[in-house]
Amino acid sequence: MLASWQEGYATQGAVLHLPRSSGSNRLVALAACIGAALALVAVVIAGIALTPVASAVDFEAKNLAPCLAHPFGTDWMGRDMLARTLAGLSTSVLLGVAAAVVSSVIAVVLGAAAALGGPKVDAVVNWMIDLMLGIPHIVLLVLISYALGKGFWGVAVGIAITHWPSLARVVRAEILQCRQAPYIQAARALGKSRVSIAVRHMIPFVFPQYLVGLILMFPHAILHEASITFLGFGLPPEQPAIGVILSESMTYLSAGMWWLAVFPGLALIAVVLVFDIAGSSLRALIDPHRSQE
Repeated sequence: MLASWQEGYATQGAVLHLPRSSGSNRLVALAACIGAALALVAVVIAGIALTPVASAVDFEAKNLAPCLAHPFGTDWMGRDMLARTLAGLSTSVLLGVAAAVVSSVIAVVLGAAAALGGPKVDAVVNWMIDLMLGIPHIVLLVLISYALGKGFWGVAVGIAITHWPSLARVVRAEILQCRQAPYIQAARALGKSRVSIAVRHMIPFVFPQYLVGLILMFPHAILHEASITFLGFGLPPEQPAIGVILSESMTYLSAGMWWLAVFPGLALIAVVLVFDIAGSSLRALIDPHRSQE
């Protein structure tokens, strides 16, 4: 009896301790998510405000190494690299957000169609997903952007078309799981239409996973935009963008102007990590048990 009492007491203590730890983890995740969101908003606002400064030319201050007046140094035209970096990050973030939102909508539509449209529609959507995943993103992005004349719209359309397959699979799996729930069966027995069931029950069920997938799609969109712009198939050279900055810096690295590539590259990595922190924190808030596995 003493052993059973001790086992019960230990179990009770564990049960009482878990919610406190879980609550603390949720507070940390919430703080990290809010902090990441504020940091990204600050980058976008600063980049938009500094766009005129990023284009200002001052040949008397060209090729300056990092100093107090120019923390990121200046380029061969005397343009401040800190202003150019923030303006480029702002462009990349806004373009990545817009393209990722469109791509996520495509993922939801096709994922829902695959789960609810019957075997033939499911087979067609799965074939499209396998086809898109079988082609390297960069190659497909370059082809689409070049076919559309490159520039902002070429990059945006390319990212939107190529980044939906993984999220579509998640949406399809979640809807298939939701279809087997007892309340869905009860709604069908009451004569509710498919549209009504999808709007009132399935969309709220899938929305948390969709939101996490959308946020985690942003880093891929930003990196791919910078990659094809660096290769010359993205944004034009006159537009401040991280890919443009890194591409132009390659000519001057041999002359010892390392700051033209190092600071913009580190800033791009930092923004991608902030998006990853936001997505991971949001996942911990929505499903803390799965995030700890």
